[in-house]
Amino acid sequence: MDHRAPAATVDELDRRVIAALQLNGRAPWSAVARWVGASETTAQRRYRSLRERGLLRVVGTLELDRTREGSSMLVRVQARPGRGLDVADRLTASADVRFVAVVTGAADIVVDFVARDNEEMMRILFTDLPAADLITSTEAVPVIRAFTSASRWDTGLLPAEAAADLRPAPPDPSGDRAEWDGTPRALTALEQAVVAALKEDGRTPVSTLARGLGHTESSVARAMERLIARGVLQFRTLVEPALLGYDAEFMLWLSIEPDRLDAAGRQLAGHPGTKFLGAATGRFNLVGHMVLPRRTDLFRYSSEVIGALPGLIASDVTLHLVTMKYSWHRMVRPAA
Repeated sequence: MDHRAPAATVDELDRRVIAALQLNGRAPWSAVARWVGASETTAQRRYRSLRERGLLRVVGTLELDRTREGSSMLVRVQARPGRGLDVADRLTASADVRFVAVVTGAADIVVDFVARDNEEMMRILFTDLPAADLITSTEAVPVIRAFTSASRWDTGLLPAEAAADLRPAPPDPSGDRAEWDGTPRALTALEQAVVAALKEDGRTPVSTLARGLGHTESSVARAMERLIARGVLQFRTLVEPALLGYDAEFMLWLSIEPDRLDAAGRQLAGHPGTKFLGAATGRFNLVGHMVLPRRTDLFRYSSEVIGALPGLIASDVTLHLVTMKYSWHRMVRPAA
């Protein structure tokens, strides 16, 4: 199966629009226009064109560790020789999967399963595993804490001042430490409905959401504000990194001495190529999703970034060949 879209024509203005939306998927068009050097009308037109061609999508995402909506499990999958794409296709089609990447290295596929509870996770992994007949082995890597998420990634294509202006302030846990570190709070029915709608289109206006959900604009706006303030709802701009000049995309799997894990995580989270980084359990206790401009950059990255981490015991890199599903949405890879 060909997972590529028609050949993409993306210019510098397109890239700046993407970069602005990566900083804040719901940024007002006036603010986007200011930083991309174009009119609001032009910025909106470029966004619509990119979206219609399947090259970009802004979505609302739920931070599961701050809710009672479920938990995720990263799984490294090895497939029978020659059947990796078949396995990836079947995993991508599963409603229990929010991320799938076909990779090279010690694994063939990386997949993120989401389940409501342990019982459902056992069913997914041990009873109803998609393409189980084509899989030779799996390794589950539970992520237990995020150091940084994809919604906070800065492409580096706009000046630092743009990030300060466009990016919403991160949730501040100081005002309610018990809520931040304590038992996750269940979502209300309205909050669940708002999240579900924004999962399809993160830029849907509040007025449109309110009409579709049968609620007043003020109640929907308050629900969104609560979700964002608690760090439950974030917005991500889904786009192939290659369109932004990042031709090397990879997962990084690290084994760090336990007493150095926090220091290593904070250090690596600050690298400009880090899209996601989380602490995990198992033989890999630090897992990241990274990008670099070129594959050859991995040589210096291995020695100067990975090698400089405190408490490093071992590392593994799985290089992406194609990302097939991201934040629940099937990705369409542009042709060269």
